[in-house]
Amino acid sequence: MNLKEKLNKDQLPKHISIIMDGNGRWAKKQGFLRAVGHEKGTVAVRETVESCAELGIKNLTLFAFSTENWNRPKLEVKTLMKLLVSSLKKEIKTLMDNNIKLNAIGCLDNLPKKARKELEEVIEKTSNNNLMTLTLALSYGSREELLSVIKKISEKVSNQEIDVTQIDENVVQQHLYTHNLPDVDLLIRTSGEQRISNFLLWQIAYAELYFTEVLWPDFRKEDLLEAILNYQNRERRFGKTSEQIN
Repeated sequence: MNLKEKLNKDQLPKHISIIMDGNGRWAKKQGFLRAVGHEKGTVAVRETVESCAELGIKNLTLFAFSTENWNRPKLEVKTLMKLLVSSLKKEIKTLMDNNIKLNAIGCLDNLPKKARKELEEVIEKTSNNNLMTLTLALSYGSREELLSVIKKISEKVSNQEIDVTQIDENVVQQHLYTHNLPDVDLLIRTSGEQRISNFLLWQIAYAELYFTEVLWPDFRKEDLLEAILNYQNRERRFGKTSEQIN
C-alpha cells in the first residue's frame, strides 16, 4: 500500500501552512549560489500546490517572504522579488488548470511595484476559482499582524464603533489578514529547524507541528504525504481528555 492509499480522506487537514526553509543550505551543499536554491525551491512549490489540490486540501499557506527577510543582502532580496514576478507569470496556468484561487497576506505595500502589480493581477484572474485557496505570506510577520489588529480594534473602540466588552476571539479573527481562512491544522517546516519564526502565531494555536530534515528544494509529494499521515496518527484533544475525544 502506497502512502496516498494510507490516507484517511475524511481526516485531511483543512488548512496546511508551510515554512519553506533550506534553499540557501541546499545551494551551498550543491556548490551553487543561493539564488539557484531559491529557483529550485519553486519546483517544490509547484509540486506541493498541485499535490494539495489533488488530495483535496482546501487551504494551503506558504511562508514566502518575511518582514525580517528585508534585512538580507540587497542582491538576494532583489533576486527573490524577480523570482516572485517570474513565478507568478509562469504559474498562472497551473492555478487556472487546478481551479486554485491565489491569496496574499502581509505588508504588501512594501513589495516592489512590479511584484505587487503582478500579484494583484494573478489574484484577480483566479478570484473565481474554488477548489483550493493558495495563500502567499509576503513581507509577513505575525507580530506586525497582531499589532495591526490591536490598532484597528482600538480605533474602533475610540470611534465608539465597538464597545471594549464586545472584544473576543471572533473580533480579533475578523481583523486578521487571514480572516477569510480557517485556523491552521498542520504546520510543516523543512530543513530540520524547529522554530515558528514569527509565522501565524494566532492561527496555529491548536495546529500540529511537523518538522522534517528535508531541505525545501528537495520536498516532494511523498514528503507531503508523510507529513499528513503523521498528522492523522496524532490525537487532537483541544484541551479535552482522551476519554472525551474517544
